[in-house]
Amino acid sequence: MVSARGLDVLRVIVQDYVATREPVGSKSVVERHSFGVSAATIRNDMVLLEDEELITAPHTSSGRVPTDKGYRVFVDQLADLRPLTSAQRQAIESFLGQADDLDDVLARTVRMLSQLTNSVAMVQYPSLATARVRHIELVPLSASRIMTVFITDSGRVEQRLIDVSEPLDDVFLGEMRAKLNSALMGQSLPDAAESLTRFAEIFPVERQPIVSQIASSLVEQVLANRHDKLVLAGTANLARTEQDFAGSIFPVLEAIEEQVTLLRLFGEMQVTSGSVSTRIGRENAEFGLEETSVVTGGYSSSGGDVARLGVLGPTRMDYSNNMAAVRAVARYLSRLLEEN
Repeated sequence: MVSARGLDVLRVIVQDYVATREPVGSKSVVERHSFGVSAATIRNDMVLLEDEELITAPHTSSGRVPTDKGYRVFVDQLADLRPLTSAQRQAIESFLGQADDLDDVLARTVRMLSQLTNSVAMVQYPSLATARVRHIELVPLSASRIMTVFITDSGRVEQRLIDVSEPLDDVFLGEMRAKLNSALMGQSLPDAAESLTRFAEIFPVERQPIVSQIASSLVEQVLANRHDKLVLAGTANLARTEQDFAGSIFPVLEAIEEQVTLLRLFGEMQVTSGSVSTRIGRENAEFGLEETSVVTGGYSSSGGDVARLGVLGPTRMDYSNNMAAVRAVARYLSRLLEEN
């Protein structure tokens, strides 16, 4: 059974090791922190922590470093989620507030998160399971080319260029735009796709081929599966922490490149909007990421669905800072998307 002081010793061992990358000894604990006891007493506390497999000695006669179990106890019981500074909060609000659409918002989100944490940042596109049609726009670019713009209530914007088989005048294009929005606005995506397959039938026979061409393109936009896509930034941060990996970092890089592994891992981490979850070291062994930790938070879109964002790095990471950063960015992203 670890005493309250023993847990405090574990806390400073984690914090000092994360800060210095050097094993922590009893003498340095006494010198750096005000425990009011001797180095011998701290040494006894460290023996008990080692017996509980919370710390370990990487080399004979060296200091101690946290184990995966030690990091888990730290995160669950000891981590102090330091609030971000006012400057950091203002930077998040200013940087994300400049985004033009959902793609830009998510790209900016991972860039900001990677800078705040010095880790690989990831954000998942909102699920389209319950998204509904907000608006459809048909923009003439020339006599034979239009751009279709498909917007959902989750903030997703899909654009596509279509080379039409016959010239379209502005009057007919306006009529088609009005009928599309009248028929589809507020529909779920599956229902919208079904409606589009019959949309041409409400037009005169001579107009049906061109309407069908545009409707078919819109069906493809409606059914585009973007909820299983991650946006990432900060992969170069792994190179800066390569010495924290006992083995090769290539399996981690492969998982990042393929995304499927990260999406599976994300899917197993239970989060709600505004909450934070962690998976540490060997907890990620089934994904081949046993030397990494993942901090994940949930954010909600205007459609109410919860998607995930987070950071990935070595187990020797600043959990307090990273958890606070993930939570703060997730909350701001939810607020931004709900407002739009």
